[in-house]
Amino acid sequence: MAIETVTSTEAFKALVTEVTSQEGYREPVAFGIARVDRGQKNAEKVLQANFGLINWKENFGSAAVFMKALKEANCDVDCSGSEFVTTINDSFIQNCMAAFSPYLAEATGEAHKNVQVIKTLAAMEDIGKNFRIVFLFEDANPQSVEAVYLKLYALSLGKAALRTVNLNGAFGILSNVAWVGNTPYELDYLRDNEIEMKLNGTYPTIDSVDKFPRYLQHVIPADNTRILEASKVRMGAQLAAGTTVMPGASYINFNAGTLGPVMVEGRISSSAIVGAGSDVGGGASILGVLSGTDGNPISIGENTLLGANSTCGIPLGDACIIDGGVAIFAGTKVQIEADELAKIMEANPGAALEYKTTFRADELQGMNGLHFRQDSTTGEYVVRRSTREVKLNEDLH
Repeated sequence: MAIETVTSTEAFKALVTEVTSQEGYREPVAFGIARVDRGQKNAEKVLQANFGLINWKENFGSAAVFMKALKEANCDVDCSGSEFVTTINDSFIQNCMAAFSPYLAEATGEAHKNVQVIKTLAAMEDIGKNFRIVFLFEDANPQSVEAVYLKLYALSLGKAALRTVNLNGAFGILSNVAWVGNTPYELDYLRDNEIEMKLNGTYPTIDSVDKFPRYLQHVIPADNTRILEASKVRMGAQLAAGTTVMPGASYINFNAGTLGPVMVEGRISSSAIVGAGSDVGGGASILGVLSGTDGNPISIGENTLLGANSTCGIPLGDACIIDGGVAIFAGTKVQIEADELAKIMEANPGAALEYKTTFRADELQGMNGLHFRQDSTTGEYVVRRSTREVKLNEDLH
């Protein structure tokens, strides 16, 4: 059987209703079609998934069409698990074209992007087995390379908020590969062919060896976003418009990123989030949940400055400063004079601090207007009410 050509938008809506009302149908959390890169030695091994478009809690009509098209192409979608992944074929494409017929002419630019995906695939002479469709029915631990990549796309495209996507087990699913541009190579393939490739002059120039690709290999940033060195941002990072990532000691890991214009010259570890207008100074480090925060994810507020070579191991509120070279961890002891404590309490009316002089740094976490300094005479760490305004150069962001 095949889907008959749909001649009107009303008929399309009726088709969607027919599919979604069937017993066992589940609305997906996310779905998309990806071109996969397979292993050069093991063709059954998926190394990378390139999605032209992902759908995250949206476009459910297109999902219903894809499910119907698979069924008519003799492939039933199994909705019983957390995800379903299968290879598509020409019959699937033809069925989708018939269902999307009322929208084919107007599917350009921002309009009907799922239809654009199908039109692009229909124009290819042979899609072979390199295109896979993915449905996620719940945000459970990913079970496939395609599912991991779909979730990384959701983060990097800003369709899902940071820290809201389940990536548990992703490292065990992805392979460690050699990245040559946007092409992943199996390490075993390179080892097996090393002699011939080197003598023939075909040995590739390897950019990196990692499980994750770089952000810019898959994502087009906003016009006012700058990434001066591609290796500094990993796929799965999320960069708000206006973010600048300088070369050198900067780095943004997956499931980490910015919420507005931010200057990044330091390291934003996985799970760390930086608010708009903040400046992560040269060589500064924001710790991740696996690097010293005891599982406490760190958020940095707006208009906050982390000085050069400083370390931030606690969440900070707005308008905070950590001086250059100062390392603040949860258990770091800091001194606050009584008059400064009063000013800090005034800036944080909801805070409940004891009136004392020595604090653990994590007693101050999330508070606004803190300035962490080191007394050059005694070596003690002190905290004062910040009196400086952190302001980014608008011309650069």
